[in-house]
Amino acid sequence: MIGPDGAFGITANRWTPLHASMGGWVESLALAAHAGRCAKTVTKITGRAVESLDLVGYERVPEVGLTDTWWRGRDSLIAFYRGEAIGLDAPQCLEAHVYGGLDDWGLRGG
Repeated sequence: MIGPDGAFGITANRWTPLHASMGGWVESLALAAHAGRCAKTVTKITGRAVESLDLVGYERVPEVGLTDTWWRGRDSLIAFYRGEAIGLDAPQCLEAHVYGGLDDWGLRGG
Protein backbone atom coordinates (compact mmCIF):
# COMPACT_ATOMS: atom_id res chain seq x y z
CA MET A 1 0.00 0.00 0.00
CA ILE A 2 0.96 3.65 -0.29
CA GLY A 3 0.68 5.61 2.96
CA PRO A 4 -0.50 9.21 3.31
CA ASP A 5 3.14 10.38 3.30
CA GLY A 6 3.94 8.45 0.09
CA ALA A 7 5.68 5.57 1.87
CA PHE A 8 5.35 2.08 0.40
CA GLY A 9 4.43 -0.57 2.95
CA ILE A 10 2.14 -3.29 4.16
CA THR A 11 -0.95 -3.27 6.31
CA ALA A 12 -1.23 -6.39 8.42
CA ASN A 13 -1.84 -6.12 12.15
CA ARG A 14 -0.73 -2.50 11.67
CA TRP A 15 0.68 -0.18 9.00
CA THR A 16 4.37 -0.88 8.45
CA PRO A 17 6.25 1.38 6.01
CA LEU A 18 8.91 -0.62 4.18
CA HIS A 19 10.30 2.14 1.95
CA ALA A 20 9.97 5.93 2.00
CA SER A 21 8.50 5.85 -1.51
CA MET A 22 7.62 3.62 -4.44
CA GLY A 23 10.96 4.69 -5.90
CA GLY A 24 12.75 3.30 -2.83
CA TRP A 25 10.95 -0.01 -3.27
CA VAL A 26 11.96 -0.15 -6.94
CA GLU A 27 15.58 0.68 -5.97
CA SER A 28 15.50 -2.20 -3.48
CA LEU A 29 14.25 -4.62 -6.14
CA ALA A 30 16.90 -3.43 -8.59
CA LEU A 31 19.64 -3.78 -5.98
CA ALA A 32 18.50 -7.33 -5.15
CA ALA A 33 18.55 -8.30 -8.83
CA HIS A 34 21.98 -6.71 -9.37
CA ALA A 35 23.52 -8.22 -6.21
CA GLY A 36 22.06 -11.63 -7.02
CA ARG A 37 23.68 -11.61 -10.47
CA CYS A 38 27.08 -10.41 -9.22
CA ALA A 39 27.49 -12.28 -5.92
CA LYS A 40 29.65 -15.37 -5.67
CA THR A 41 27.47 -16.57 -2.77
CA VAL A 42 24.00 -15.76 -1.50
CA THR A 43 23.10 -16.86 2.02
CA LYS A 44 19.52 -16.70 3.30
CA ILE A 45 19.09 -16.34 7.08
CA THR A 46 15.67 -16.55 8.74
CA GLY A 47 14.02 -16.04 12.11
CA ARG A 48 15.83 -14.75 15.17
CA ALA A 49 19.24 -15.67 13.67
CA VAL A 50 18.88 -12.49 11.57
CA GLU A 51 19.44 -10.39 14.70
CA SER A 52 22.86 -11.98 15.24
CA LEU A 53 24.33 -10.57 12.01
CA ASP A 54 27.24 -8.24 12.81
CA LEU A 55 27.09 -4.93 10.93
CA VAL A 56 30.45 -3.60 12.16
CA GLY A 57 32.20 -2.20 9.10
CA TYR A 58 28.98 -1.90 7.09
CA GLU A 59 27.30 1.30 5.96
CA ARG A 60 23.58 1.67 5.48
CA VAL A 61 22.34 2.11 1.90
CA PRO A 62 19.92 4.99 2.58
CA GLU A 63 18.11 4.98 -0.76
CA VAL A 64 16.36 1.69 -0.33
CA GLY A 65 14.57 1.25 2.94
CA LEU A 66 12.89 2.15 6.19
CA THR A 67 11.89 -1.15 7.79
CA ASP A 68 13.44 -3.28 5.05
CA THR A 69 17.06 -2.10 4.81
CA TRP A 70 20.30 -2.73 2.94
CA TRP A 71 23.87 -2.54 4.27
CA ARG A 72 27.11 -2.36 2.23
CA GLY A 73 30.35 -3.91 3.45
CA ARG A 74 33.85 -4.32 2.00
CA ASP A 75 32.83 -7.16 -0.34
CA SER A 76 29.20 -7.90 0.51
CA LEU A 77 25.70 -6.52 0.72
CA ILE A 78 23.11 -7.53 3.29
CA ALA A 79 19.37 -7.08 2.75
CA PHE A 80 17.22 -7.16 5.90
CA TYR A 81 13.54 -7.89 5.43
CA ARG A 82 11.80 -6.99 8.70
CA GLY A 83 8.48 -5.57 7.48
CA GLU A 84 6.36 -8.71 7.68
CA ALA A 85 7.86 -9.69 11.04
CA ILE A 86 6.98 -6.28 12.48
CA GLY A 87 3.64 -5.82 10.74
CA LEU A 88 2.42 -9.29 11.66
CA ASP A 89 4.14 -9.52 15.07
CA ALA A 90 5.82 -12.64 13.68
CA PRO A 91 9.58 -12.85 14.38
CA GLN A 92 9.72 -16.10 12.40
CA CYS A 93 9.21 -13.93 9.30
CA LEU A 94 12.53 -12.09 9.79
CA GLU A 95 14.79 -12.69 6.82
CA ALA A 96 18.19 -11.50 5.61
CA HIS A 97 20.06 -12.20 2.39
CA VAL A 98 23.85 -11.90 2.45
CA TYR A 99 25.35 -11.35 -1.01
CA GLY A 100 29.04 -12.24 -0.71
CA GLY A 101 32.12 -12.05 -2.90
CA LEU A 102 31.21 -8.77 -4.59
CA ASP A 103 33.70 -6.55 -6.39
CA ASP A 104 33.27 -2.77 -6.68
CA TRP A 105 30.85 -3.16 -9.61
CA GLY A 106 28.77 -5.61 -7.57
CA LEU A 107 28.74 -3.27 -4.58
CA ARG A 108 27.98 0.00 -6.33
CA GLY A 109 27.07 -0.60 -9.96
CA GLY A 110 27.74 2.10 -12.53
